[in-house]
Amino acid sequence: MKNILIIEDDIHIGNLLEEALLQEGYGVSRAYSGTEALLFLSERKPDLILLDLMLPGCSGEEVLSKIKGIPVIVVSAKAEVTDKVSLLLGGAVDYVTKPFQIKELLARISVHLRRSAAVGAEEALKSGDITLDTNTHMAVIGCHEMKLTRTEYAILKLLMQNPTQVITKSQLLERINEDTPDCTESSLKTHISHLRAKLRSVNGKEYIETVWGIGFKMKEHE
Repeated sequence: MKNILIIEDDIHIGNLLEEALLQEGYGVSRAYSGTEALLFLSERKPDLILLDLMLPGCSGEEVLSKIKGIPVIVVSAKAEVTDKVSLLLGGAVDYVTKPFQIKELLARISVHLRRSAAVGAEEALKSGDITLDTNTHMAVIGCHEMKLTRTEYAILKLLMQNPTQVITKSQLLERINEDTPDCTESSLKTHISHLRAKLRSVNGKEYIETVWGIGFKMKEHE
């Protein structure tokens, strides 16, 4: 069940939103001020936020500036284009002007939850029994987590993004440069050796295969 936080001090509008969301099968939480919203967000992370701007305590704009990694739909009576543009540039994914049609708002919520789920899926790469978290840079095999260096992470990410492809040394150096500019041709072999050793330490398996004279690829396991 997806959980939605309503940040709205108008009880009537908040009740209307809550009733409609519950009918659609969403879990609902409420906050009646900016201060209460920030306290809630310090303890829990909803899947989406409906945010009013004219709030007691912290304003909606202040609350928005402190929200990271959660889609926020602003629901406000402010209808000026400059207000909408400012908030969209400030991190909101959408802007709905009061009064609004509940069916339209529900459709927008559904769209942004799907988009958020798609982005979340990209935050973890999988290849065989390895999972690579692109937020924490941790590699996970079974129950074992491995902290990778910046260069080890960049190498493994590239190989896992292209699991059946042989990546040449020059391609590796060129394509990981954005994530780790300190990797050089002379140090690449050492970085890969250390990465292999970390992965191998979990269960003795080899996860990176050397294709002699060409480069490297993820090793296939039956």
